[in-house]
Amino acid sequence: MLDQSGLEILSRDECLTLLATGRVGRIVFTAGGLPAVEPVKFVCERGALWFPAQTGTDLLGAAEDGVVAFEADEFDAGLSGGWWVTVLGRAVVAEGCDLPRRRPDLSWPEFAEDAQCVRLPIEVVSGRRVKR
Repeated sequence: MLDQSGLEILSRDECLTLLATGRVGRIVFTAGGLPAVEPVKFVCERGALWFPAQTGTDLLGAAEDGVVAFEADEFDAGLSGGWWVTVLGRAVVAEGCDLPRRRPDLSWPEFAEDAQCVRLPIEVVSGRRVKR
């Protein structure tokens, strides 16, 4: 199925499959009443996106039951083929989550030991594929 621009519309299952291959995405949240975007390393498992956030940051503050958007993508070098997936949901700090310690590859090198785990349930998901 194609959208009005001729882009392939991805099903929920296709979106989840592509998210499972992603490593870095962008989280969109509100900070001080303004939109903010920050790259995050993430994993997609158990019906949610999981990523670490540093204690005391606006990103972690937005994860206190805040509605956020998330986007991940992959395009070839010539931008003639690729995909993107967008997720909307209510982010929460996952108490007792060991993700930052279990998956140190998800944190940026400058993260301190007190990084916390954010869970973003995949409530609304959409995606598109650019065909060559």
